[in-house]
Amino acid sequence: MNVTDVYERLTKAGNVSGNGTIDLMKISKPINQAINILVIVILLITMISLGCKMEISKIKAHLIKPKGVAIALLAQFCIMPLTAFSLAKLLQMDPIKSVTVLICGCCPGGSLSNIFSLAMKGDMNLSIVMTSCSCIAALGLMPLLLYIFSQGFTGLENAVPYVGIITALTLTLLPCAVGIIINHYTPKYSSTVTNVGLSLLIIFSIIVSILSAQIVKDVIWMILTPDILLVAALMPMIGFTMGYVMSVVCRVSPQCSRTISMETGCQNIQLCTAILKVAFPMHVIGPMFLFPLLYIMFQCAEALLLAMCFRCYQRAKRPAEDTKIYMNVDGGKATVAAP
Repeated sequence: MNVTDVYERLTKAGNVSGNGTIDLMKISKPINQAINILVIVILLITMISLGCKMEISKIKAHLIKPKGVAIALLAQFCIMPLTAFSLAKLLQMDPIKSVTVLICGCCPGGSLSNIFSLAMKGDMNLSIVMTSCSCIAALGLMPLLLYIFSQGFTGLENAVPYVGIITALTLTLLPCAVGIIINHYTPKYSSTVTNVGLSLLIIFSIIVSILSAQIVKDVIWMILTPDILLVAALMPMIGFTMGYVMSVVCRVSPQCSRTISMETGCQNIQLCTAILKVAFPMHVIGPMFLFPLLYIMFQCAEALLLAMCFRCYQRAKRPAEDTKIYMNVDGGKATVAAP
């Protein structure tokens, strides 16, 4: 029994819960098709913009000394998939929820990690290289990890859409390469492409949100369940925490540790959405294609909270450091009160 069979049994029963009935088979096909196209466009724009931030010389520098990148890849493709699998198992999620959470957990790092790394005063070059390397590695690792972890759930062994996932991953690499080419051969246009891409990204994201709300407005309650909310809240925080811990254990610099932390907890939500929306029929995935939206809300809130805590820590620590430096300069003879 695969995921489609499970979901069709639910829909044939008609009454999914006491709150009412749903019939996702009768959704508007033009609206659904429009969302599919826009989701792919958003993914393409995101990856072109990411490529425009990448410089071949900096990529080579990090590949020559790949310790930070290797640790980040290990954290990204071990911590997050294992976290997704463990939470789905502990909460005894049904097959639809389980496969959604697993796909999100096995996704590579997202472009938002670059913004949060900047807020955490991390290594921006490392952050961008890590994001791009995780996207490349995901082409082989994501299907492999999904195959391994799906064996732990009844009904998921043959239900993961590997062809759709590999297609979506390919869609991330090609535009990223286009962005790298633009930045390498015509760097003066890269900032323009990035700015235009950001504007289009915002516009298309708003349109997709409105159209998605139109489709699931009567069944939105299905995703606002305690288990889904708990997973969406815990996954990014576990990623941020364990990514930092792993970096400290491997003795990388604090700046790189903060970068790896952000890279681990931030998933490529655009890719996850594209896979869920395009690789699964709407009557199969149902409103669970909105899970990435829920995830990114918690992801951003938690990353911003960590950034605020880090900035407050820096402000509290700086006066003591300033006093220590001043005393060292004067041979330890002068005493100064911290401002």
